Amino acid sequence: MGFNPFVQFVRGIQGKLQTNMFGGMNSQNPQHIAFIRQMQRELENTDSMAIPIGNLNVAVFDIETTGFYPDKGDQIISIGAVKIIKGKVSEDSFYSLVQFEKPLSNEVKELTGLSEDDLEKAPPLSEVLISFFEFIKDMPLVAHHANHEKSFMQHSCWKLFRTPFKYRILDTSFLYRIADSNRALWRLEELCEFYSIPVANRHHALGDAKLTALLWCRLIEQVHKLGYSNLKEVYERLARFG
Repeated sequence: MGFNPFVQFVRGIQGKLQTNMFGGMNSQNPQHIAFIRQMQRELENTDSMAIPIGNLNVAVFDIETTGFYPDKGDQIISIGAVKIIKGKVSEDSFYSLVQFEKPLSNEVKELTGLSEDDLEKAPPLSEVLISFFEFIKDMPLVAHHANHEKSFMQHSCWKLFRTPFKYRILDTSFLYRIADSNRALWRLEELCEFYSIPVANRHHALGDAKLTALLWCRLIEQVHKLGYSNLKEVYERLARFG
């Protein structure tokens, strides 16, 4: 799985710098232009599928949102991410609230601990996404039950940048279905408890990203013990047996 699509994504943003896509910032914004050009110089088309599974560096991320349906107006209100380098969770992390100027539902307030005051002065989503992409660069992404993250990232990138979200997100469930296919545990806290990972800061974007990263590392260990050396072999196993 090479990350040439990331090159296309960055070039797509570069082509859009002629318009006011970054909260009114125009094509002369030196920081964004420098970022785009540096990314183009640094990107390599690495085949992540063939990298030994214990050496695969990834960025694990999580988002908190106002609901489940971006096409119906639900929005991202925070993003958290942490890197895994050679099988170990790094201290290198990313976290940002996202500006939201409407009332939050009581359910979201109770679940996330966030309030309208927290989000009113936060940076807009366009700026947060640029900072997030700068943090992850061309690293593969990982999320727990990734359809939620994927749908919001796709919707946001198209709405803000008119650019498709080209990252492929690796889902923890891919590994879990191989590591322990006989157990019906799906919620993040259930899986963490099963693998003796202390659950803390649940429903906080960075907290959940860290829990997912620890879970990913444990699943990688389990899958490796079963004889799978890279993601290509994992995907082939899933394709054969579902």
